[in-house]
Amino acid sequence: MSGARRALVTGGSGYFGSLLVTQLLRRGCAVRVFDLEDASDRAPSVEFLRGDIRDPARVREAVQDVDVVFHNVAQVPLARDRHLFQSVNVDGMAVLLGACEDAGVGKIVATSSSAVFGVPAENPVRERSPAKPVEAYGRAKLAAEQLCLAAMSRGMDVTIIRPRTILGHGRLGIFGILFDWITDGVDVFVLGRGANRYQFVHAEDLADACIRAGERAGASVYNIGAQEFGTMRESLESLCAYAGTGARVRSLPARPAMAAMQATARLGLTPFAPYHWIMYGESLYFDTTAAIQDLGWTSKWSNEEMLAQSYDWYVAHRDAISTSGGSAHRTLVKQGLLSLTKTLVRLAP
Repeated sequence: MSGARRALVTGGSGYFGSLLVTQLLRRGCAVRVFDLEDASDRAPSVEFLRGDIRDPARVREAVQDVDVVFHNVAQVPLARDRHLFQSVNVDGMAVLLGACEDAGVGKIVATSSSAVFGVPAENPVRERSPAKPVEAYGRAKLAAEQLCLAAMSRGMDVTIIRPRTILGHGRLGIFGILFDWITDGVDVFVLGRGANRYQFVHAEDLADACIRAGERAGASVYNIGAQEFGTMRESLESLCAYAGTGARVRSLPARPAMAAMQATARLGLTPFAPYHWIMYGESLYFDTTAAIQDLGWTSKWSNEEMLAQSYDWYVAHRDAISTSGGSAHRTLVKQGLLSLTKTLVRLAP
């Protein structure tokens, strides 16, 4: 991307947004961040504009004099707030698209989610596979995509990027629980045999895809995920072996485990969201042919490599990681009842 271009990153203080900002700077772009909170590690050269994506006046100010907008503001599944899913993910998208249309922004790259596909009838999932979300977050992300498609029909240059589950150095959220257990040598669990094929994507690979999409004229949709991946059990076993702490992968009966995750989450005893108990034992992986052909993009990280890197970062920063404030994916979630479960698993023979 040419250094003459000016990019706006909404949600640029979050986990992925911050990494995207870094990649844009490395490619010579001038960058503006629009977010509710400023990131402590924001580069001095990056302009920061504080605001809410649902505030038309602030959004209009944010999109002025930019060539490309990378839209990453979202309420993630951990929020478990249906009102915010609608107001931030859907209404916020409408505000942004309207402001960009009025300002004549040349390109918009909107980060969506694989959650729009729910539990797919078949894999691999392609861009035109049926979208059938099964929980509130996925439905909101699909509604936001539909707004983008409507904007495309009006002649706006919008590209939708759908990532698989994001990993990479500094990625925490629900993964912080996995890393915490493995670091302490506590066994971790899969549902059933863990034979479901599950694809992740490294944040750097995703940022590369977004930037390439921002450079390409013409509205489109791309599914983005690792090209080297295996089953959930294989991914976790590779991480346990890499960590060398004695942690192993064990199986839980799928239906009772899902029911327990759902019940404890509804009581506020565990941090799980519906997407977690619905999809943890299901296969979902993308065909990335379109991105490879149109964008010249390829993934550089395999599932095993990105899990290992994410784990190493966690171990190196464990004592300084926050459990509150900031992006949900840059902080640790509170384990709640899982802390007791961890103790019981450790004591079990």
